[in-house]
Amino acid sequence: MMAYVPRLTLEEWQTIYLTLRVAALAVGCGLPLAILLGWLLSTRFPGRFLLNALVYLPLALPPVVTGWLLLMLCGVEGPVGALLNRRFGIQLAFTTNGAALACGVMVLPLMVRAIGQGLEAVDPGLKQAARTLGAGPIDRFFSISLPLALPGVLLAAVLGFTASLGEFGAVITFAANIPGQTRTLPLAIYSALQASDGETEAMRLALCSVALALIGLVAAERIALRLRR
Repeated sequence: MMAYVPRLTLEEWQTIYLTLRVAALAVGCGLPLAILLGWLLSTRFPGRFLLNALVYLPLALPPVVTGWLLLMLCGVEGPVGALLNRRFGIQLAFTTNGAALACGVMVLPLMVRAIGQGLEAVDPGLKQAARTLGAGPIDRFFSISLPLALPGVLLAAVLGFTASLGEFGAVITFAANIPGQTRTLPLAIYSALQASDGETEAMRLALCSVALALIGLVAAERIALRLRR
């Protein structure tokens, strides 16, 4: 007897697509910054501990607080949001890009940590040899550290993408719950549970969320195993 496979509606497929798109935007825009921060935090400089605390602050704050801070800074009346809207016509709050920004801020610490571990795994002797040959810090980073830390960068991308799929608090606070624009899987599940007849829809979406999370976690584990080797 064949197992029952729930059929998704067109709207639910669109929600999954939007979720994947938001996660891809969050990682695509946040990964270069995570690489830069991972490199900076692997070096010694004044104020390093303060930068480290700021990078990992989203992990200590409630996601709703992070979303509210983003709304205060990047909302239409916030200092950053007003500037972007006035100079470039860009609005982040209550948009798909805003949802990606909220996800990117929340997963940035995870990506920085994974990249930092990859950089720490690079043999210091190689960097020292390049230094004696006259290579500067930037040259050593791009020619030695970054290529050898690529498994850590890939792990950061997978972890960031997977975590973005489940982000709720920061997204709903900064980008709201707008169907077709900001309603990702977690928000769609929440909305379905608020409806009197939404349990079946919530179950279908929850199963999709679990499947996507498992795929991402398995991929991250395999990459982490390769990194340890």
